[in-house]
Amino acid sequence: MTTRPEWLNTAIFYEIYPQSFRDTNADGIGDLNGIIEKLDYIKGLGCNALWLNPCFKSPFYDAGYDVEDYLTVAPRYGTNEDLVRLFQETHKRDMHVLLDLVPGHTSVNHKWFRESMKAEKNEFTDRYVWTDSTWEEPDGMNALKGVSERVGACGVNFFSHQPALNYGYYKPNPEKKWQQSMDAPGPMATREAMKDVMRFWLSAGCDGFRVDMAHSLVKGDEESKGTIKLWQDIRAFLDREFPAAVMVSEWGEPDKSLAGGFHMDFLLHFGPSHYNDMFRCEEPWFAKRGKGDSAVFWKKYQESYAKSCGGLICIPSGNHDMDRLARHLTPDEMKLAFAFLLTMPGAPFIYYGDEIGMRYVEGIPSVEGGYERTGARSPMQWDASLNAGFSAADPAKLYIRQDSAADRPTVAAQIDDEKSLYSEVKRLIAFRQAHEALRNDGEIEFIETENYPLVFVRKTANEKLLVVINPSDRKQPLGGGITPGEALYTIGGKIEGAAGGFAAAPCSAGIYSCGK
Repeated sequence: MTTRPEWLNTAIFYEIYPQSFRDTNADGIGDLNGIIEKLDYIKGLGCNALWLNPCFKSPFYDAGYDVEDYLTVAPRYGTNEDLVRLFQETHKRDMHVLLDLVPGHTSVNHKWFRESMKAEKNEFTDRYVWTDSTWEEPDGMNALKGVSERVGACGVNFFSHQPALNYGYYKPNPEKKWQQSMDAPGPMATREAMKDVMRFWLSAGCDGFRVDMAHSLVKGDEESKGTIKLWQDIRAFLDREFPAAVMVSEWGEPDKSLAGGFHMDFLLHFGPSHYNDMFRCEEPWFAKRGKGDSAVFWKKYQESYAKSCGGLICIPSGNHDMDRLARHLTPDEMKLAFAFLLTMPGAPFIYYGDEIGMRYVEGIPSVEGGYERTGARSPMQWDASLNAGFSAADPAKLYIRQDSAADRPTVAAQIDDEKSLYSEVKRLIAFRQAHEALRNDGEIEFIETENYPLVFVRKTANEKLLVVINPSDRKQPLGGGITPGEALYTIGGKIEGAAGGFAAAPCSAGIYSCGK
């Protein structure tokens, strides 16, 4: 396993979508100075690390995931100097910053792609996945074609304006001469160029990267063996030059990503994890109706945990690609969801605004390729002032429309309310940080029960805690011979009963010392 920096063992991340967090120049778009202005708020909540969604120069057809220049901050957000100052200000507060690295594709505006489109061969000709015929698309990929003087079609990873960078094919088809091996000059040049990008920002003071679509780089790699090998090479480079650099992958298969040298992997809202069975489906497990089913999620999590070899599996409250928690759960239900998120192993990630229960804003026209995701990207709600304290701009000029409801949740309304979601999240974070067994690297022991409640033990050599979560609106027997000890933290009621007949109270969560 890759050596993990000590700070990761107690890291609690806060994800910031830069354009929607805080606008300091009244243009309707958030900026880096706005993030700096709110660092004390983030630290006060208890988070000690940031993940910033892409903040580099881009045409912004896909929220900055279409990078035009990896080494230049987008003017809408500020300057390179502003980003360096953000690194410095976070470090002053004993906090850390991960940037969003997008190694799989660029914008069509990137100079690498413009050069690769030329008919004459140059150093960027093989920087992208091009076929030899304008009429032949790369297998399993959509493609750009008929857009250049060069003969061929260029594969795209997602949107049509995101040409796929070339890291080679795991097993090139000899009948398709354009399929290059991983160690061919073009793919190796791409790999080295991405190392240069990482080298630039790590030297400037960032602490590492969240890597977009980390599983997708090597093509024709069904078992991810080539991609794992590629990331092992990048980890070796980091260990030589930046051994403290932290890496978290958007992969969703911890047994593969952690083998590749990542410290952490996200459980994803798509793929095999069944993560959203708990939070976002027709009957979420955390809804008090008690009609959800955690079985598939729990089984898959246990399988992934057994293969993690000490790496961290991260479960985010949400992110820029999925519905807000509040679209599916009430504030009281979200308190229990956070009790789960903040007692599980791995580094927790809180999506900006989830700590106050910001809502999904229905009916927003798509902004920057967000489509149905746009409603989860609305501006942060700070107080009752103009634009909820996000911006001094004319409301009509806000880049993404804001929740206009009179009762929209705000930080100011919740920060001093002991019964608010914000206060519960803050208490949970403080409790987690005060207990060794709840550290990111603490072990978990799974207790088999019926569907409700969820029961597990977190432990280290020095401490052992029992966690019991029952979001359903009825008592649920513990079973399994479980004997809870002293109640150390509770939401909504304590475990009831005596030996052989314990039950979790309705709509409750609790952390207990472990009884005999």
